[in-house]
Amino acid sequence: MELTSEALVNSLLALGAAALVATLWVWPRLASQRPLPVLGRIGLLTVVQVSILAVLALSVNNSFGFYTSWDDLLNPGGAKRVLTSNENHKGGTPVSDQLVQPTDEGGLEGVGNLPKGAPEEVGRIESVRVNGKETGFSDQMFVYLPPEYFDPKFALVRFPVVLALAGFPGTTLNLLKELPMLQTAVELQHSGKMPPTVLVLARPAVVPARDTECVDVPGGPRTETWFVKDVPAALHSAYRLGRSAGSWGLFGYSTGGSCAMRLSMRYPNVYGNAAGLHGDFAVRQDQYTGGDLFNGDKTLAQQHDLGWRLQNLPAPPLNLLAVSTRKEADYPQTVQFVEQAAQVSAANPQFKVESLYLDDGGHNFDSWTRELPASLEWLGSHLG
Repeated sequence: MELTSEALVNSLLALGAAALVATLWVWPRLASQRPLPVLGRIGLLTVVQVSILAVLALSVNNSFGFYTSWDDLLNPGGAKRVLTSNENHKGGTPVSDQLVQPTDEGGLEGVGNLPKGAPEEVGRIESVRVNGKETGFSDQMFVYLPPEYFDPKFALVRFPVVLALAGFPGTTLNLLKELPMLQTAVELQHSGKMPPTVLVLARPAVVPARDTECVDVPGGPRTETWFVKDVPAALHSAYRLGRSAGSWGLFGYSTGGSCAMRLSMRYPNVYGNAAGLHGDFAVRQDQYTGGDLFNGDKTLAQQHDLGWRLQNLPAPPLNLLAVSTRKEADYPQTVQFVEQAAQVSAANPQFKVESLYLDDGGHNFDSWTRELPASLEWLGSHLG
């Protein structure tokens, strides 16, 4: 059973319950102080306690996404790069060192409302492991290919892409279980409010248990390089995707929203469109990041501060949507950024920033779910 599967949690719950019942039933029979009864009591208590602790550990891991597979847990960073064929993707460009491999990890079996039917009718969602040549990172992602991808009439078409980033801590599965990302995108595509688009679902924390805020940490994880070089290169090697930055979009909520806005502002030649829900405009420094990600380098910190970039650097060619609620803690900084951006875009029409505000709601999935349809529809209207 996969590490993140509900079947594993349920099995351990059943084991713990059975051990508890057995303990209550057998305990009086093991009341003697002889060695064997004592060992029996110790064994029963051990099974019960280990089962409970395992269930708690798995539940925490499934909620926060520290490890997505047994290999991720037992051999972090050591995933093998297995070659895979591009034949199923009809037009993927072969490369000498293929970087996307199918995998059964990720826990899709526990997700409801997934496309069911022939790919040319409903599309297909794949669980894949993406490997980076530049950083050496390897992480599991989900890729949704729309029905048109399998239609012979579109055999020469390259499709627009939305790379969606979950929050931290959290798993990529949160984009499917807690946020109806796929269902909403499919509905928008069916209704013509979004073009046929490839969706790639990922997590911002490639390094388990540390929030790197999608930056290259000096002397540490190069998460920014992973998202602006490795991930696009790997996906291009396996799928028919648009070549221009205008055909690529970023979406994210919370930490994923911060990453979406920051990566697009810094690399508009890679991601020409971005929608950030409840994100920060400067890199956080807290217990999740392990303190200052820039090791005291103020110049580097400024380069990642979106407000500073607006005031001191040329406006990038970019379409950006900043999303929040009027009761959210980040609302004032979002308004400030949008107002600054409006002044910049007045003189630089290639830089366009729009905003979406709900009247109420907090930093939670209820708010992000309500903001999701309009955000994806906005992205779809700007994808080349």
